[in-house]
Amino acid sequence: MDRLRCIEVFIEVAHAASFSVAAQRLAMSKGNVTKHVAWLEQNLGMQLLSRTTKSVSLTEAGMTLLETGQTLLEQMSDMEGRLRNSVGGTRGVLRVGTQPSFGAYHLVPVVTAFAESHPDVQVLLKLDDGSADLVSERLDLTIRIAPELKDTSYVAIKLARVPQYLVASPRYLSQRGMPASIDDLDKHDCLVNTRKSSNGLWIFESTNGPRTVRPEGSVRANFGEPLLHAARLGHGISMHPLYMIDDDLASGELVIVLPESTPIGLDIYAMYPSRRHLPSRVRTFIDFLREQIGGRQNWSETRSYVQQANASQERIH
Repeated sequence: MDRLRCIEVFIEVAHAASFSVAAQRLAMSKGNVTKHVAWLEQNLGMQLLSRTTKSVSLTEAGMTLLETGQTLLEQMSDMEGRLRNSVGGTRGVLRVGTQPSFGAYHLVPVVTAFAESHPDVQVLLKLDDGSADLVSERLDLTIRIAPELKDTSYVAIKLARVPQYLVASPRYLSQRGMPASIDDLDKHDCLVNTRKSSNGLWIFESTNGPRTVRPEGSVRANFGEPLLHAARLGHGISMHPLYMIDDDLASGELVIVLPESTPIGLDIYAMYPSRRHLPSRVRTFIDFLREQIGGRQNWSETRSYVQQANASQERIH
């Protein structure tokens, strides 16, 4: 058997902690996946995985191979990518998944700039709630935005971290008052996002660890855009990442609520199925994302907004 292929299969099993899931990711039968791992263990003369009827876990040797094997595959993929670039160039259809809010506000300008600089690449955007499976949806990569990354079966590159804020319109706050603490939120109309990644919860940072609140309100949605529009119209308090509300904060259409109570931030990741045989168009686009999104410092420069929020809160009280 191909030793590198066996290492790649082993790594997928280790990440998924399941032969069945790894088989699905690799488009292989479970039996074939088992044969690849068994061949690797036999040739190395050591057990890499501990198997029970309910779980798969790494042995000490398996943990070592996982770390060194990933490095080896990264180096091989980088070499292959460089060779392809020198011969075939960057071309073809690039399939990218992303959440609608990030796609509309920030990814579309990045994609159009990339397409202009790489005319032989056609970009296809697929908008979803961030839970699309890359393999079944035939995506080259996806942009995932979440407080923490739960799916570790894919390669993930962190591009940036963006803060979140509670916001409301001045009209709403003049009618209902500014909440003085997190406990006051149960007296307000909260515009709640019900998507799977948040489960309708608001989570705040605190010295005693994360504090979770289950807000209540008359309007709920599974995407942030309708909730943001409802907040602009004065229908309640909503929570959004800064990239969705920075223009509203700058114009004064929305103001920060409870600026001293910080919601947990969100990490922005580029995720793709495997480093091996990564097409040139995907590798080049990832580098472009790192430059265009990873280099944006303004998402964390919110001091003036917070100062304005504190001043507004003092005036209201």
